Amino acid sequence: MTEGRVVGLAELLSILAPLRSAGKTVSFANGVFDLLHVGHVRYLRAAAHEGDLLVVGVNGDASVRALKGEGRPIVPAGERAEIVAAIAGVRWVTIFEEPTCDTLLRAIRPDVQCKGTDYTAENVPEAATVRSFGGRIAIVGDPKSHATRELISRLGRNQSR
Repeated sequence: MTEGRVVGLAELLSILAPLRSAGKTVSFANGVFDLLHVGHVRYLRAAAHEGDLLVVGVNGDASVRALKGEGRPIVPAGERAEIVAAIAGVRWVTIFEEPTCDTLLRAIRPDVQCKGTDYTAENVPEAATVRSFGGRIAIVGDPKSHATRELISRLGRNQSR
């Protein structure tokens, strides 16, 4: 089975259908991943343990600009997706352009939606969507803060820590 592939939604759904029929469970994680750091790696590795197959949704460029502003330094979505796909445990990556991944979640219907430790089960924006089809929310990853906004702030001050 090919791991770490960047695929469109239609292809992803056709890949997942027979695997689900065989009893495999799907975990899902998402994020901007514009400046990757160790917190992202720990988050995705933990998410991979929540199901048999990890699918990652990466916010597309328009989505990032809408969420983070025009000035946010971003690597193009295709490149961010390719890097995320190379992380151990990530099976497939797909790109979405909406501000939240609700539409993607409704299509994929993962057994588990994983969010990082900057969330609680109560403040996950897509929690109602996930619960509507019987999925659960898992808060995973490194409890230390590794926020991208902190990296950007340090870069602006020319500080390494």
